Amino acid sequence: MTASVLMVQGCTSDAGKSTLVAGLCRWAYRRGMSVAPFKPQNMALNSAVTVDGGEIGRAQAVQAQAAGLLPHTDFNPVLLKPNSDIGAQVIVHGHPVANMDARHYHDYKRIAMDAVLASHHRLANRYDAVIVEGAGSPAEINLRDRDIANMGYAEAVDCPVILIADIDRGGVFAHLVGTLALLSESERARVVGFVINRFRGDMALLQPGLDWLERETGKPVLGVLPYLHGLQLEAEDALPRATARKQAARLRVLVPALPRISNHTDFDALSAHAEVDFRFIGPDETHPPADLIVLPGSKSTRADLAWLRAQGWNETITRHLRYGGKVIGICGGFQMLGRFVHDPQGIESEPGSSAGLGWLQMETTLEARKQLRRVEGKLVLGDARVSGYEIHCGVSRGAALGQPASWLGTGEPDGALTPDGQILGTYLHGLFDEPQALAALLGWAGLRDAAPLDMHALREASIDRLADAVEAHLDISALQRLLQPRERTPCAP
Repeated sequence: MTASVLMVQGCTSDAGKSTLVAGLCRWAYRRGMSVAPFKPQNMALNSAVTVDGGEIGRAQAVQAQAAGLLPHTDFNPVLLKPNSDIGAQVIVHGHPVANMDARHYHDYKRIAMDAVLASHHRLANRYDAVIVEGAGSPAEINLRDRDIANMGYAEAVDCPVILIADIDRGGVFAHLVGTLALLSESERARVVGFVINRFRGDMALLQPGLDWLERETGKPVLGVLPYLHGLQLEAEDALPRATARKQAARLRVLVPALPRISNHTDFDALSAHAEVDFRFIGPDETHPPADLIVLPGSKSTRADLAWLRAQGWNETITRHLRYGGKVIGICGGFQMLGRFVHDPQGIESEPGSSAGLGWLQMETTLEARKQLRRVEGKLVLGDARVSGYEIHCGVSRGAALGQPASWLGTGEPDGALTPDGQILGTYLHGLFDEPQALAALLGWAGLRDAAPLDMHALREASIDRLADAVEAHLDISALQRLLQPRERTPCAP
């Protein structure tokens, strides 16, 4: 026997593919199945470091957690990290192979498909089931040639497909019927049913539409998932929507929404905390007063540094520090706080150097070798436990590093903390996720006796809510049939 393979494709981006796969993984895991998530190709700037020392999209790390697994590079064999409007760093099996523009990558897809099928083969031989997430929409006909992310993959491995659509966007029936209409006959045949996502309202009013959809297409509606408010799941890429000001907020935190911001999931704990008024500040927005400003990670540090200056953040930070505010820089944001960022090999953009903001006595040089590792240690602040991961090409050197922000479990220093205690820099993503670290950092920033918050527990609860929704609202009999292991057939190595 070999693993059953079930793929979830969406009518649009953000239709709910990632969350449905996570919910299905937890639902299957609860039932005693060994199940693995899989996304053949992902385009995202939020990534996670795996147990085998590579990087994958954060959504697949969440799905691995739902399946009771540690993240592995086989769960997302091809990751594209955009560094311009037409180009991206191409990461295969967890490690960068090149920067490519869109046309070059289109030619490269034949090689990328080999990597996809190799990972698929390993997972199919190890697990009872593989639950696969597509990318964007299968109806993007301009991308159909050499497709490895949606129907191209499904046809290659001969797996069934569930099509999910977001009713909250409006036009859900047009999305579903229109998507089917743009598929080939063989692709339409492998769509085994529909899931409608984010419904809120009276099911009796929706039912006539569901009946029409089944008659029109000859395919079943496998269920209607409710709009689940307040889920604490790491986003695949897009910045989260702004939330209303919290009544209990006692600390104001601002993060510049850099054009190439990476790993903004670093701030999920701050956004979730009831006593923190957290805001991303986009282009041309006013910079309101704050207690803490955090410069986030960046996929194009020098370009985003130029954007910061153009947006007046250097003046804002100067004023903020003058009045006693605190500043944190994470990864690329840490590099920006130094005197210079050098890119002699053109790792992220054209070769050259850029003056940093100058608040830390250090310089950073971007080098070809990318640091990828999971780490843990203790913050200097309160000796608080901290854990996370490093993803960076930069190597920083300078006097500022003589007073580190944390000590890693290997006895190695990380980051910098200025002698006046106002500025902290670190290469550690996930800085706020550990409850002890969050409490220490909030206290340092001015929020004394903050309420405790455990992001891992919040994410676990959200995954369980998804699995509960799968159990309550989807056709469980159909899912059980689709996830039955099947007779072994030859598969590309």
